[in-house]
Amino acid sequence: MAEPTHAQDMLACRKLLRNGSKSFFAASLLLPRAVREPACSLYAFCRIADDLVDDSQADENAVAHLRWRVEQACAGHPHPEPADRTLARVVARFNIPASLLLALIEGFEWDARGRQYMTQSELFEYCARVAGTVGAMMALLMGVRDREIAARACDLGLAMQLTNIARDVGEDARRGRLYLPHDWMIEAGLDPAGWLAEPVFDDRLANVVRRLLQCADLLYARAAPGIEKLPSGCRPGIRAARSVYAEIGRGVERRGYDSVSSRSIVSSWRKSVLLAEALSGAPTLSATAHYHVLDEVSALADAVAAAPTVDMSALIGIPRRTPQQRIEWLIDLFERLEREERNRNTQGTPG
Repeated sequence: MAEPTHAQDMLACRKLLRNGSKSFFAASLLLPRAVREPACSLYAFCRIADDLVDDSQADENAVAHLRWRVEQACAGHPHPEPADRTLARVVARFNIPASLLLALIEGFEWDARGRQYMTQSELFEYCARVAGTVGAMMALLMGVRDREIAARACDLGLAMQLTNIARDVGEDARRGRLYLPHDWMIEAGLDPAGWLAEPVFDDRLANVVRRLLQCADLLYARAAPGIEKLPSGCRPGIRAARSVYAEIGRGVERRGYDSVSSRSIVSSWRKSVLLAEALSGAPTLSATAHYHVLDEVSALADAVAAAPTVDMSALIGIPRRTPQQRIEWLIDLFERLEREERNRNTQGTPG
């Protein structure tokens, strides 16, 4: 049987993200192709790894297998799967340090062990591994080798992960997982072990979730100046990712911070509006602020700064459409995506 082509592998990665990582898929549409394709490869592997660890049967053997897959990809001998083959190409093309991918797998190992977090700093250490690493690698794909800009990319990863945690409190608890800092819960009058055994929503939990989203908002603000220092063609896509994820948090807020009995989602129509705003090119108010590098992401930022540079001459802007054409394109795209999703849901509903 003939070896699958790179185009076939990329098609498999895009299909995976279109169905399983809708927020990233939406934002990636605004990235230049030179960044979009390797970013899809990276996210596809992360999606597969995350799903494997989320499996109820996942254990340290599953994590060890993931670590082996990363080591094989970094050595240029990928496991025979589309995401692994494309990851190997990305690692070689952009000089992605193996340490970043291995730190990501370490975070997944903490998930498999059911690790919990006593303090905000401990939670940030976890977020740095499972999401800050992705921010650092995305920065590398855009040609970034500046430590401060890399730190801002890591901040964005942390903000997104905190948003995910705030959105999924109930879903995680039903799988026996708890990511909220224990000291915050205790301060709010909750016993972490007791709550996990019987997860219910009340005002005490609302205060903890609110606090988590406030942390995320601070990190979104910290990320803004880094976004404005990226290559111009990359800024709309990363602004869009920031806006879409922040909107998930706003959805949790509108539900009174109850993410136990419901789950915040961003509609395709709302995503199209946010993407259109990202195309406007207007920087946020905090875009010129300066922030220190968080201790939890310092090693990640160092790894980016130490990585060899690459030729980024292929990094071009997004397709040349007028702002009005781009907005019309986005609206049409998301209307089609929403119709496809409704059709899938209808087909999957028992008669």
